[in-house]
Amino acid sequence: MGPTTDIVFSPSPTCFYFHPSLTLYFDDDGDGKISASEQRKRLGGEVLLKEAEMAIEALDSDGDGLLCLEDLVKLMEEVGEEDKLKDLREAFDLYDTERSGFITPKALKRMLHKLGESKSTKECKAMISAFDLNGDGMLSFQEFTIMMN
Repeated sequence: MGPTTDIVFSPSPTCFYFHPSLTLYFDDDGDGKISASEQRKRLGGEVLLKEAEMAIEALDSDGDGLLCLEDLVKLMEEVGEEDKLKDLREAFDLYDTERSGFITPKALKRMLHKLGESKSTKECKAMISAFDLNGDGMLSFQEFTIMMN
């Protein structure tokens, strides 16, 4: 590994080795991967070795019992998706002023008015109909999620 290389391919086609600067915190033995004991050491004594092993087993893409960059990127993406879904739920709940589990034209009109946007009920119905997949005249959380993506 050269000093300017951020990531290099490992012998495994599904994993990358970390650049030394990225592994200083976790990778005690300098092999470019994170073992259960290295993970446990950095996460604190409250994490049992067995728990660390189970976490690595669940994320390990090449079956070597170690985490590589691709494994960590996957974990970060999953956490990112959970955060995104949580944010979407919070946004949906702002528009679901009737607490019905749906965004109705009336609720959309009310929220848009609070945001300084004046729309008629007819305009709100048209906005909803563009993403109303089941034709019930309201947006469910699933439909709202599709609209936001």
